[in-house]
Amino acid sequence: MRGSSLFLCLFSTSCWVNLMPTAGDKIFHFGACRVSMSMAEIRAGFTAIKADIQSRDPIRTLSILSHPHSLHKLKSSDRCCITHQLFTFYVDKVFKHCRTEDSFVNRKISSIANSFLSARRKLSQCHEQNNCMCGEESREKFKQILANYEGLNVTSAAMKSLGELDILLDWMEKS
Repeated sequence: MRGSSLFLCLFSTSCWVNLMPTAGDKIFHFGACRVSMSMAEIRAGFTAIKADIQSRDPIRTLSILSHPHSLHKLKSSDRCCITHQLFTFYVDKVFKHCRTEDSFVNRKISSIANSFLSARRKLSQCHEQNNCMCGEESREKFKQILANYEGLNVTSAAMKSLGELDILLDWMEKS
């Protein structure tokens, strides 16, 4: 009996610790899903390289993430889906093609990518458990983002998407 009480106590503590955000993390609600991320760390990394990344963007007249295909107008029910799609997009397409000759910039990109990978993993689990369904609006917005991205060469599109990371971070924080 004593052993099972100890086990239950340790198990409960372990679950509680895994659900608590670490120092500096912020909990985001994406529809039915909750994900903790260190937004301050991501912002600091992005701020450190933003000017360098944006200076590499040769096409300033096109935006991949912003208006008129704004994320800000999405229904809350579509947030889980579009966020999952955007994290996957950044991990699978953007970060893989953002390499520079500057090791400092590459380390910051890698750090941001690791944060996104961790958040995507957590969001994927919740996305599957809650059977988040993508509405037509989120599917259309994501199709437009992909069309904008795929209209450029891979490196330019990746750098532009990384340079627009603040648009995604602002959307996450305001929602």
